[in-house]
Amino acid sequence: MNTLYKNISLYFHYISIVLRSVMQYKTSFFLTVAGRFLVSFNGILGVYFIFARFHQVRNYGLGEVFLCYAVIQMDFALAECFAGGFLRFPGMIRRGEFDRILLRPCSAVLQILGSQFEISRIGLIIQAVLMFGYGMAVSPIAWTPGRVAAVVLMLLGGTLLFSAVFMLEAAVSFFTLEGLEAANILTYGAQEHGKYPIDIYGGRMMKICTYMIPYTLIQYYPLQYLLGRTQRWYYGLYPLGVVLFLTVCVGVWRLGMHNYQSAGS
Repeated sequence: MNTLYKNISLYFHYISIVLRSVMQYKTSFFLTVAGRFLVSFNGILGVYFIFARFHQVRNYGLGEVFLCYAVIQMDFALAECFAGGFLRFPGMIRRGEFDRILLRPCSAVLQILGSQFEISRIGLIIQAVLMFGYGMAVSPIAWTPGRVAAVVLMLLGGTLLFSAVFMLEAAVSFFTLEGLEAANILTYGAQEHGKYPIDIYGGRMMKICTYMIPYTLIQYYPLQYLLGRTQRWYYGLYPLGVVLFLTVCVGVWRLGMHNYQSAGS
């Protein structure tokens, strides 16, 4: 317990260092946040124009899709904030920086997580909150403690899922020394396609996103419960299944660590 407390304290110390460095250039920070907010606003306009023409997409209304979009965007933004260090890990391998990390008497994962904290993603989080508020206002949701808990689990589980995918991508670098651009399909691609409920893409995609990379656990199934499309209350607990996927990703990471050979500098 004492070790856990020290690791948590050290992680927040890393975050405080990053925040202090970012706040040295406040104008640049606020412009970056505003820029991310406006650029990602194109996605919202795209969804809006589709519904202006077709009104529904596979029986989903605009408010329901905005709920889905908001949850996925917030999950992804939070994962980039807290686990963004994994995204720059291939560069650490190539430059030999990971060797220096291994020499320090501290968890390698903790140091990687603390190496980058993308606070500028707050622009995306604000946008997601606004979308979620609009979705709640226009969607026929009968709020209960169970549905509130389902939303919380969707946010926690989704953040954990994207963080696990980042870790999995980073683990591949142990064997390739380079990041795989194709792996972006699992992150940025999932964020883009996750703006709509996954069942609109067909049964084959549903199976892939359930049994391989379990995006349905944090998006489709709890969303059905949230919108009252099913009486199966346990759909709201499905985000907890992300822990199994995280376990697999941690196993791949440890395998990569075990087989790591320095790339030099």
